[in-house]
Amino acid sequence: MQQLDKHIIHKSEKVRGALAKLDKLASDAILFVVDDNHKLIGSLTDGDLRRGFIKNLGFDDSILEFIQKNPISITRTKYTLQELEEYKNKNFRIIPILNENGVIIDILNFRLQQTIIPADAVLMAGGKGKRLLPLTANTPKPLLKVGDKPIIEYNIDRLINVGIKKINISINYLGEQLVSYFGDGANKGAEISYAKEKEPLGTVGSIHLVESFDHDDILIMNSDLLTNIDLAGFYNTFKESGADMAVAATSYHVDVPYAVLEICDNNFVTSLKEKPRYTYYSNAGIYFIKKEVLDLIPKNRPYDVPELMETILSNNKKLVTYPITGYWLDIGKHEDFKQAQEDIKHLKL
Repeated sequence: MQQLDKHIIHKSEKVRGALAKLDKLASDAILFVVDDNHKLIGSLTDGDLRRGFIKNLGFDDSILEFIQKNPISITRTKYTLQELEEYKNKNFRIIPILNENGVIIDILNFRLQQTIIPADAVLMAGGKGKRLLPLTANTPKPLLKVGDKPIIEYNIDRLINVGIKKINISINYLGEQLVSYFGDGANKGAEISYAKEKEPLGTVGSIHLVESFDHDDILIMNSDLLTNIDLAGFYNTFKESGADMAVAATSYHVDVPYAVLEICDNNFVTSLKEKPRYTYYSNAGIYFIKKEVLDLIPKNRPYDVPELMETILSNNKKLVTYPITGYWLDIGKHEDFKQAQEDIKHLKL
């Protein structure tokens, strides 16, 4: 909320106070004028004040005489990434985000973040991390540090950078440490809640423990991943495909050191491939689903993502993949953890 407060000014504020606020904002100098109910009335810039002074307005006049009425804004849950790209291309740098009542609830600053994906997120962080013992004897795997911060924090920061600020963390083993570390997320400008398992519910079963979702789309992600996946590109693929679920996939290559003969049913050779490389795609532990897909997930029992994918297909719903072209590492074993410590020195996550 600190970023939001810097850009808000009440309609009763004096011109001199507006100038002082604009001066502190420097290159981000734009104010959004609100009424007593925090509803957006207009916007105010240095240029608006100069134009007002040219029209013989003065320091004693109401700032309502200077403002631009009906400024560009977006309403929570009622926008597309394409709209945001159009605003960016038109050089709109700072845009207020409103709730359904026209109240400003956040600010989009394209200098600080690339976009706002209209989705909630669920990070799965309840596992025991047995393969990383003894590191996980007293620390949950998501809180193990890679470089200077915990694994899960890289993922939370990536979500915030694309505007996903309602984040739910599914916890079980030593989960109170995650609650203690992140709290309600206010120090990161996010809203973090916790879905507490009483017993393990698989890789997606705990999603029903989340109290509510604001958006129609949900990002589900394993918390023990290091990746620079393009979440905006992933989300666009999901929406443009019309799929009910999208699965991020990482490529796995198999190099055959010999010539491969391809044959037909009667053993006649149809082709010859010299030392071919075959590429397969594996589940990367990152998914987008429509909120209605939650109805396919049973409550109060363990349920895994592969089961969900099979259910989607068996119900004639649409499942799409999104290949990760950048960095991805699942930190499951000691050698993965060691590799992560080296990789983080050269990555910008």
